[in-house]
Amino acid sequence: MKLERQVAIITGGGRGIGRAIALRFAAEGAAVTVAGTGHDHLEATAREILTRGGRALVSVTDVADESGVERMVAATIDRFGRVDILVNNAGVTGPTSPVVNVALADWERTLAVNLTGAYLCAKHVLPHLARQGRGRILNIASVAGQVGYALRAPYAASKWGMIGLTRTLALEAGERGITVNAIAPGPVAGERMTRVIEQRAAEQGLTAAEVERAYLAPTALGRMVDPDDVAAAALFLVSEESRSITGETIAVSSGFRV
Repeated sequence: MKLERQVAIITGGGRGIGRAIALRFAAEGAAVTVAGTGHDHLEATAREILTRGGRALVSVTDVADESGVERMVAATIDRFGRVDILVNNAGVTGPTSPVVNVALADWERTLAVNLTGAYLCAKHVLPHLARQGRGRILNIASVAGQVGYALRAPYAASKWGMIGLTRTLALEAGERGITVNAIAPGPVAGERMTRVIEQRAAEQGLTAAEVERAYLAPTALGRMVDPDDVAAAALFLVSEESRSITGETIAVSSGFRV
């Protein structure tokens, strides 16, 4: 039980990568707050944890709203008495369009959730970790934060920013025994990736199959990543086994290269 008696907050915990991480952490002994805006999906994840004998709390939270983030952290501490791990996974895909056609509102919302949300969650969790003299923050970035990503400027900019935030927080928090790392997934199988592929196909006048092949072509393994693959890396990066790793971005991408 690598996370026994620890408490984790996982944003975007109702579906996809967030759900996989929540289930993996709970299986390793952590009490888990699953946070996000989709109440039904959060409840489903929490019920699955509870039926397996774990501990879970649902927090319906828009991470771009600071007061909501404060309530999420306070509710976690009220229920479980502490917080040891923060996983910043909440995110939106944003538009698929050339920059000249991206509406300002879409740009701002993508940055607000994907990047400002991670900053707000870190801001309000860090004081608790600092008082304990240890803790883990894990940011779910993307290979889109390491390469150019045509037609996906808001999303890519938010993920580049998250990697920069990761490195900066690691420097600020290290002396308190807190590590801060990021995972950069490649294309992850699931409904979100399906939606991105469909949007890109419509924008470029291609079939979904053609777009999917274009996403897989730069991968060494020739396949998408499973959410459980990301969860396995997440568990390592918040466990004691990674205590000397901080400020790093680890790709879980099927060998994605461009």
